[in-house]
Amino acid sequence: MYERRSRLNNRQQTELIKFFVAGATARAAGEMVGVNRNTAASYFMRLRRLIASHLPSYRLSGERAAGERYVLGVRKGKRGRGAAGKIAVLGLLKRNGRVYTAIIPDARTETLLPIIREQVEPDSIVYT
Repeated sequence: MYERRSRLNNRQQTELIKFFVAGATARAAGEMVGVNRNTAASYFMRLRRLIASHLPSYRLSGERAAGERYVLGVRKGKRGRGAAGKIAVLGLLKRNGRVYTAIIPDARTETLLPIIREQVEPDSIVYT
């Protein structure tokens, strides 16, 4: 994964990484390092993307919880399936905390089953 050069100096980058590892919020880290909170949030997102690019892909096994949800958009308007202006998201949760999420075009069975079959081992139990 290509990462562009950062405008932060080495000390600022090192401090932000320390705060990231410690679990600090971007706002608190930015304040402590002396950079804008948006700069710290952007740097934290770059770190997350870098970490995600090096993680191996895996299939979920064991007991799973699955469900879809519509997120974002304004609250007014249609609710439930096909909610106007909302984004449909599928989530698969392993009981120990691992999560797989995917943005889906709709919440129909024909859409969900192939994704679930691809991400979950055949002998797993899926709760919906």
